[in-house]
Amino acid sequence: MILSRKDVELSTIQHPSKDQPIPILHYQGQTFRLLKAFSGGQKEEAINFWRDLTDNKGKACVLLQESDRHSVWGKIQLEKSNKQTQDGSYTHITQACLLIIQYLYLEIEDLLGNRQASLFTQEITDIFHKLHFPQTNSPKAIQKILTEDPLSNLDTPAWEEHHLITLLQELHKLGKTHFGNDNFTAGAQEVLTDLPAQEQRQFLAWLQKNSLDEIWK
Repeated sequence: MILSRKDVELSTIQHPSKDQPIPILHYQGQTFRLLKAFSGGQKEEAINFWRDLTDNKGKACVLLQESDRHSVWGKIQLEKSNKQTQDGSYTHITQACLLIIQYLYLEIEDLLGNRQASLFTQEITDIFHKLHFPQTNSPKAIQKILTEDPLSNLDTPAWEEHHLITLLQELHKLGKTHFGNDNFTAGAQEVLTDLPAQEQRQFLAWLQKNSLDEIWK
């Protein structure tokens, strides 16, 4: 959906884990978070970015066109956005892990079919339950993890570092079991480009610190 300034209300909210405001757009009872802003002369770039998110990645996004800039916004649930979802600095690490989970799920579904995708869903569910991951207690919660954009939804699961380390180790094992090799790790690196550059660097540094870069290379 393409909107103009008169169609929307702009405001800010406090980030749940950082001391910084988040730009928010309100439109017809729906709330959107700023994903990317473009200058006034970058209209085509903004449209292409918005179309890629909506048409190719299935994101719920709007494009706001103003005289001096164009911006793309992703839908969020505002009532959840003020929750402090995690202590420490693992929000972005968790979001990166969710991107990798979704990448594997979609690759298995696309290349190996629905039966293998269902098997992967059961396998990841078993891992969550065995290791007592928070916010994974229902099929609805699992479906949310597999399908909802973790960068637009501020209700990030409150997973601790030991959860995330074990999760990536187990995901690598599952990937090798389904695909027969570890070539899938290159595609997983590509999905991380959805993260802002600084958060992507933080995640890669975290992988290296925990020797996970050796398997997610």
